[in-house]
Amino acid sequence: MVVVRRRWFQAPWEFREAFLVTAMVIIAGFFIEYLGAGGGIPLLHLPVNAIALVIFALTVLGAGLAFRNNSVVQWLGGIPFGLALIFAIALLSLIGGIVPQGEAVSGSLAALLGINRIFSSWPFLLAVLFFLANLGLGLSWKLWPFSMKNLQFILFHAGFWLSLSCGIFGSTDLQRFVVPIETGKANNLGYSMNSETPTELPFSIFLQNFSLEEYPPQLLLYDPQNDKLLVERSQAIIQVSKGVTASWKGVDVQVLDYLPSALRGSDGEPQSAAPKAGMPYAKVRIRSGGTSFDAWVSTGSPMLKPDAADLGGILLIMVPGSPKSFNSAVTIQGVNGDERTATLGVNQPLSYNGWKLYQMGYDEKMGKWSQLSLIEVIRDPWLPAVYLGLFMIMAGNILFFWNGIKHSEVA
Repeated sequence: MVVVRRRWFQAPWEFREAFLVTAMVIIAGFFIEYLGAGGGIPLLHLPVNAIALVIFALTVLGAGLAFRNNSVVQWLGGIPFGLALIFAIALLSLIGGIVPQGEAVSGSLAALLGINRIFSSWPFLLAVLFFLANLGLGLSWKLWPFSMKNLQFILFHAGFWLSLSCGIFGSTDLQRFVVPIETGKANNLGYSMNSETPTELPFSIFLQNFSLEEYPPQLLLYDPQNDKLLVERSQAIIQVSKGVTASWKGVDVQVLDYLPSALRGSDGEPQSAAPKAGMPYAKVRIRSGGTSFDAWVSTGSPMLKPDAADLGGILLIMVPGSPKSFNSAVTIQGVNGDERTATLGVNQPLSYNGWKLYQMGYDEKMGKWSQLSLIEVIRDPWLPAVYLGLFMIMAGNILFFWNGIKHSEVA
């Protein structure tokens, strides 16, 4: 029996040709990157990138329909080439995950080849473009002539193509800034991690008020000589409230009274105060070594020192609870004078003229007394197209399972 070995690039092309061509595409990408001294791909913005994407999509669909019987075009849209490209994109993504992305030594090999910013390099772009072409060619053959039995394939692959292409081509139009605002003031300047120069926004944000809600404080033992919390010896109380008791080795503590927000009055006794002015106080009864005494402990504030109970070299202190929620009451004013008042909270964003506003942070050293609020503003005009693609993928999967159930019932 004579075994005839298939020569390279003898029709029909298979996986070895696919991986060879893919390797050539990646090498060509690195070569282009090197010739450009690591300058990377040109960053296109709306509407240029949208026009380029439409032209690319029409070219791929037109080539698929016009040359569907051509063996080279069939291979370009076939499974072997698609899998080889997926492997290449995964490999480049792995490099991007391992190698630190960002600034590199000027003139170094990593900088010249674009390895330090792999996702905006020519190798990554070429791999994605060829993969989109592969996906688009396969999609064109199912679009015409149209058949309902191809609907699941069309929804899934068209959705995938739409999400991937819009995510890649539209990444340059993503704008993300942090706007620091002080209470009673407005700001229309956003700061990004890519530049120290602020960017003027098409609207200003006025901070009316910042509020923060904390979980109840905790009682802990503190060693002032060694400046450390005695976590091993203490038992944190999840919720400090009136009547709560706690026991440590040789120490029993009972909370006689608890004031979430208070200040000491003229007689030295804590009295209820406004949340922004006061701090948590707890009156505790301590029993240790056969003796018993009462004391007030407090968490302190940026303006006032905390109160602690002395247990003979060891202090019983009350530490503030962790943040439960924080909100900013803001007024947004556009360049045309329109205003909108809203409250921004964690996981409660606000949409305004194509922008998303998120409550990001505050001055953590000041805690609930913070006069500073950090608002993150994001604009991504391509996001609806990406979401549309994801919904199409979901619809294709639902149709796939629905057809599977119908076939199983028939069987």
